[in-house]
Amino acid sequence: MRYLDWLPPEATQITLVLFLAFLIGLEREERKAGGDKYAFGGVRTYPLIGLIGYVIATLAHGEWMPVALGFAVVAAFLLMSYWHKLSGSGYSSVTTEMTGLATYLIGVLVCRELYWLAATLTVASLLLLEFKTRLETLAQRIDPTDILIFTQFLLLAAVILPLLPNQAMSRFQINPFNTWLVVVAVSAISYGSYLLQRLRQGRGGLLLAALAGGAYSSTVTTVVLARRSAGAAAPRVYAGAIVMASGMMYLRLMAFLALFNFALLLRLWPLFSLLAALALLSGWLWSKSGSDAAVANEAYQPKNPLEISTALLFAVLFIAMLVATRLAAQYLGTAGVYTLAAVMGVSDVDPFIMGITQSTPQLTPLPVAAAAILIAASANNVAKGCYALSLGSREAGRQALLMLLALAALGLGLASVLWA
Repeated sequence: MRYLDWLPPEATQITLVLFLAFLIGLEREERKAGGDKYAFGGVRTYPLIGLIGYVIATLAHGEWMPVALGFAVVAAFLLMSYWHKLSGSGYSSVTTEMTGLATYLIGVLVCRELYWLAATLTVASLLLLEFKTRLETLAQRIDPTDILIFTQFLLLAAVILPLLPNQAMSRFQINPFNTWLVVVAVSAISYGSYLLQRLRQGRGGLLLAALAGGAYSSTVTTVVLARRSAGAAAPRVYAGAIVMASGMMYLRLMAFLALFNFALLLRLWPLFSLLAALALLSGWLWSKSGSDAAVANEAYQPKNPLEISTALLFAVLFIAMLVATRLAAQYLGTAGVYTLAAVMGVSDVDPFIMGITQSTPQLTPLPVAAAAILIAASANNVAKGCYALSLGSREAGRQALLMLLALAALGLGLASVLWA
């Protein structure tokens, strides 16, 4: 027999309400002790509000109207307190009054035996109250552009994605939901890279910017670093940073394969890991061998990676690559897939690789798809080397081109093993 069997269940519930409401009242007492003479309530008022909510919910017998009326009465008293505070001090914060309403709801939740929700509401209220200064400081530090970018990500992931049908359409078996899911996955990795650059801005330096930028787009990062090297006097640092960005491309592609085609990941992860390690290590060592190490502490301002027009363009390119890959596999065979991989790798490797993940193994055998991905990545490295040579300083561009050509040659050599 349990020790508390002799207690009525209501006693345990009342004790829980008193305990949770007391914690909130205790926090408010600390606020009054800090000199806030207009602070409402404390260790007595908040437990009483919680008990009122519990008793009204108990007497309501499952009806919501009495609970709503009790909520309105408590809100009226809190409104009077707010009016007094506003007229006496001009201080317009309603945090305390909202906390009183939350305490009323805690009593109601405990009565309905929603204990986890009541405890969560209490903990969340306490954290918001205790971290008032830190949260306000954080709000002041957040740029309005960051809020806009996060809103755009929510639009892509939480608004548009659930609305799309999750079924294959047309003879190319294009699934709108899966197509946009690819867009969301690419955007999520790009957004994570953007946040890392924003958080470490001015502290991580050029090499961290190359790593974070490579996780977003190694091609864009190469163009940015190459242009900056034209006016700098440390070619080794910039060339090494460009190669490191290309190393991050392989890790990024591994993340995509893990999400959308695990069978391809199992075939490619040892090769991608080798290529990524070689690029990152050689790029880092080459940067550190430069005479002007101070340049490595420079950073650049990251740009918005989640523009809606960019997401739509990627979706269109992805569908085009999916159709092109399936047509090439059906009518041109293996050679057509490899040719398409080489051509598309020069422009944008992501749509092609994400498209081939959706056509494997139905139309494209796994070894052919794996080799095509390596060819596309190698072609992309050649293109980035050409960008570095044409846009950057003579020395930085030449060094980056040679290292990226070596990386591309190694990738093609590994691809030849797969298609042999």
